[in-house]
Amino acid sequence: MLTPAQYTVLRQAETEQPYSSPLTSEKRRGMYTCGGCGQRVFSSSEKYDSKTGWPSFRGPLPRAVREKQDRSQGLDRTKAECTRCGCHLGHVFGDGPPPNRLRYCINGAGLNFIPA
Repeated sequence: MLTPAQYTVLRQAETEQPYSSPLTSEKRRGMYTCGGCGQRVFSSSEKYDSKTGWPSFRGPLPRAVREKQDRSQGLDRTKAECTRCGCHLGHVFGDGPPPNRLRYCINGAGLNFIPA
């Protein structure tokens, strides 16, 4: 069962309020999994503080996240979805750190964290 916040993010593709998730400030080593199906999607080694209010990553684990065009809300963006269950995780932006300059801006409500 999903919590109301998880359902809103994962199934309705909404965005949580910035700084609302404790995972934004999570600093421990570990794995982030999809809140919908449990698939591992991001490693803590790729997480960084983007100062945007959402957990941000340089990139996902191989074959864990698919990117799709998102023209909702009158914007042209790239959304990030879990490859296993299709849940909405967040968006990908081109303002991240080197080397790839990508920022996977992910809703904390759509993730679970497993410490190493």
